[in-house]
Amino acid sequence: MKLLLDSSSSLLFSLLLAHLPVFTSASPVPHHRRPSEMDKLSNQTKNLMKLTQELLREHAFDSDVEPHRFQSLPEMSNRSANDFTSLELKPTLSKLHADLKLYEHHFEWLNRVSKKHHHPALPKLMEMVREMKSLLNLLHRQMLKVEAPKLTPATPSLPPHLPYHIDVLQSTHELLQHFKLFCDWAYRAFISLKPKISANNTTTQSQ
Repeated sequence: MKLLLDSSSSLLFSLLLAHLPVFTSASPVPHHRRPSEMDKLSNQTKNLMKLTQELLREHAFDSDVEPHRFQSLPEMSNRSANDFTSLELKPTLSKLHADLKLYEHHFEWLNRVSKKHHHPALPKLMEMVREMKSLLNLLHRQMLKVEAPKLTPATPSLPPHLPYHIDVLQSTHELLQHFKLFCDWAYRAFISLKPKISANNTTTQSQ
């Protein structure tokens, strides 16, 4: 009787082993979708926005900041949520690239000034410029793919001299506030443009 039970157990075990590859192959393999170029652009913009918000929190400025120190910054007050439905792919990518290039000039200038005044925000400001350059490279690559023209950025209008530490703090605050608005708008724009990239690729392939 014991021999019969042992034989039955061995047979059952052999059958289970024989079916194991079938069970394994039937299990669904998790599929990780590779992020698209537009996903990378929106994610990188989100990272920059997070860095900007952290800097504003860590170096909050209580006094009133004199507005409009930087006359050449992109105008953000005339950009609304209604714009996103009517955005055109190539002109928007070109404009975002030119605007971002202008911000890069402003923040590089701010880094140089901050070094002289030993601004405590300097390490994160330097990180911001690195992240900005990374976003510019991603954006330029996407522009090449869709053949969007490269615009010449406006000439930066920078304060001639910041003699006091308080001036550096005020300039930092104003730039960060302005850049936060730009990042928020750019992030939403990249999300809105994503379906238009797909449509553009389909049109290009059919030609």
